[in-house]
Amino acid sequence: MERSEMPHDVEVGNTPTDPVATPSITTHSAGGDLINVVRGFLMGAADTVPGVSGGTVALILGHYTRLVTAISHVDRHLLGLVKEKQFAAAARHLDVRFLAALGAGIAIGIVSLSGLMHWLLEHRMPQTFAVFLGLLVASVWIVKGYVDRWSLGRVVAFLAGAAVAIVITLLPMGTGNMSLPYLFFSASIAICAMILPGISGAFVLLLLGVYHGVTGLIKDAAKGNFSIESLTQIAVFASGCLVGLLAFSKVLRWLLEHHRSTTMAWLVGLMVGSVGKLWPLQRPTAATAHEKLKFQVMEYVSPANWDGSLLVLAALAVGAAVAVMAIERFAESRA
Repeated sequence: MERSEMPHDVEVGNTPTDPVATPSITTHSAGGDLINVVRGFLMGAADTVPGVSGGTVALILGHYTRLVTAISHVDRHLLGLVKEKQFAAAARHLDVRFLAALGAGIAIGIVSLSGLMHWLLEHRMPQTFAVFLGLLVASVWIVKGYVDRWSLGRVVAFLAGAAVAIVITLLPMGTGNMSLPYLFFSASIAICAMILPGISGAFVLLLLGVYHGVTGLIKDAAKGNFSIESLTQIAVFASGCLVGLLAFSKVLRWLLEHHRSTTMAWLVGLMVGSVGKLWPLQRPTAATAHEKLKFQVMEYVSPANWDGSLLVLAALAVGAAVAVMAIERFAESRA
């Protein structure tokens, strides 16, 4: 079925003529808040894994447009409402309830599942990648329906998106540089990737060479081990994330408003281009097999030379894809 609008978002603070707004399930209720916490939880879990995008999860679960819209509403109108002490109107304009629930879920997902995801990737990488691949393939099938007509321009946008994702996944990893200007730059780039389907913000941090340093800072701070220098680095990194997120969300919202199908075609391309990163039949090279996970270099293995069970990997991928399609079908039935 061809769809030009996201099927199950609800936009708050937009006028009825807003081209990004889509009528659907109202989530301003206790049950809706719980749904948004779960959505955020799954996004947070995805964002802990280099190679997996929280933006893809947002597209799968149907709140991508609403998220971009809410973030982009940090604008002059919001500041005017705050200045006039119209706090209720400001909260509606920013969709605070949605962002708060989603943000809480993201934080819970990152804190609670980062260790599990690390273990799964370290000890069950093929099986984990098979599940991720199934999720990605199903989401590509769903999201392509948001392109109302595949014109030449949209095909070009799709190919451009795929090329960007492929180039990013093939770039060599950077080496650590924790200077404050570079941290700010890295954060602003990575946060943009985090809201794009198919591009992992964590993987971008790996490419830029600051993933290990940043996660180390956060891990130490959580344990109470911090200094003025480390707190300054965390603050600069957070500032870079904020600036990048606010700036890029406005660009992305404008594209979704004025060139929706072309933008969705580009996003589908990003997702397709990232398939190779999640291909289950890969293993660390002999030279890097004993390195930490984030420093390992992977090599692809042909099915004929794979020493594991191909049937199990196929079943996991198909099961994950079926689960996504079932969730999508359920969401459409509720819309």
